[in-house]
Parts: sequence; C-alpha cells; structure tokens
Amino acid sequence: MDALKKDFSSKLLEIKAIKLQPTQPFTWASGWKSPFYCDNRKTLSYPEIRNFVKTEIVHNILAHFPDVEVIAGVATAGVPQASIVADALHLPLVYVRSKPKDHGLENLIEGELEAGKKVVVIEDLVSTGGSSLKACEAIRKAGGEVVGMVAAYTYGFPVAEQAFKEANVPLVTLTDYEHVVEQALATGYIKDSDTELLDEWRKNPSQWMQ
Repeated sequence: MDALKKDFSSKLLEIKAIKLQPTQPFTWASGWKSPFYCDNRKTLSYPEIRNFVKTEIVHNILAHFPDVEVIAGVATAGVPQASIVADALHLPLVYVRSKPKDHGLENLIEGELEAGKKVVVIEDLVSTGGSSLKACEAIRKAGGEVVGMVAAYTYGFPVAEQAFKEANVPLVTLTDYEHVVEQALATGYIKDSDTELLDEWRKNPSQWMQ
C-alpha cells in the first residue's frame, strides 16, 4: 500500500469526509448513483490537514511536473487548493469555471493566462473525469499547455483512466478509492457487509440503481 495514499485516506476518515449511504445513494453530476461519497472539501476546515494536502500536492507537482509555470484550479472545489498551492510555489493562478459567466466579460477562465505557458491543473476529486478534462480543454483552447493534473482523490474508474489517456493528461492523485476502502475496513469505519455492496456498485457504477 502506498504510504501517502494510506496516510491521506486515514485523515479523510478521521474527519468523516467519507460518506456511505446505501439506502439513500448520492447522485453525481454525471447522473450516476453511488452509495459512496468522498467530500474532500472538508479538509479545508482543518488547518493541519489542509496544510498536509497543500504540501503533498506541491511535492507531487515538483516531482512529476517540475517545468510548471501556472497553477489552474477547477471550479469550485479545486480553487481553494489551487490558491494555496500557487502561493506556496510562487506561481500565477487561474481558475476555470464550469461555464462562462453570463454577465460582464463572460469569462470561462478567470485570471491572466499567457499563451504557451505550462499549466498544472488542480482538482479536488476525479470520478468520470468529464468536468476535469473539460477544464483542461478550456485551458488548451486559451493557448495554455496542460502538462498534467494533480487531484486529491480519484475513484479510479476505467472510463476516467481511458479519458485521461485519450486527452493526453497525466493524472497524479494523493489517494484513491481502493486505499480509502481498505483503511475504512481496517479501522472499523465500514463493515464487511458494506464492502460487498461497494463491490457490487463498482462492477457497473453507471447502471447501479438505474
């Protein structure tokens, strides 16, 4: 088990950022139903964990994308993390809206993005990858060069892995579904019977409870 992924999984469980609701499933932006939800945004309210996330994202950027010139956050959940990471690295910050503003300058990307600059995108969570890659596409259309993405968490769905591969966007994450579930089971956060339900959901998440 990856030490960082295990450590961050424990921290998410510690602040109860992991939710399991088999009888009242969550509905994702993609329309998928899920008995499992990871709310990374809770880390923002815990200074020590917030600093941990910032530090580890910075470490991963320096290790995997050392030529970065601009940090971009994906609105809304990726923006706070992108802001503190950009500050730590002393780099320019932009953020990408889910859709252009309907007034004023009608911007899709907020901030100053110079054409040709190498951009690392910061995301809170990756599920199907749709919204994350849409942000990368917007940056490329604006002239930026997306060198990679760092996310706090991924569900690791094959559909997302394939989408990132096809979009040529390297993805690095602090933790993932497998590590969270393993830690949750080891610490008694979930029961063996819960893992059976989760395994069933993971087999075909797009059709679960449809």
